[in-house]
Amino acid sequence: MHKLIATVNVIAWSGFWAFGYLALSADVSNVWQMVTAALLAFAGAAIGVSAYFWLVRYSEQSGYAKCSNQVAREHHREAELA
Repeated sequence: MHKLIATVNVIAWSGFWAFGYLALSADVSNVWQMVTAALLAFAGAAIGVSAYFWLVRYSEQSGYAKCSNQVAREHHREAELA
C-alpha cells in the first residue's frame, strides 16, 4: 500500500508543477484557462502534501525512519496545570 501512496505522491506533485506552470504562463485574456489550471495545481499540491505526510507517518511507524523529537501533549498539559 505504501508503494501506491508513493506513486500517488509523485504523480500529484508532477501535476502541481505542470498545471502550476500552465496557470502562470496562460494568456491573461483567457481567465478560465488560468483558473482551471490553478485549481488543478492546488489539487495536486493538496494531494501531494497529504500523501507525503502519510508516507512520513508510515515510515516512522515501521521503523524505517527515526521518530521525531516532539514532546508529547500530556507533558504540555502537566506543565500548564502546575
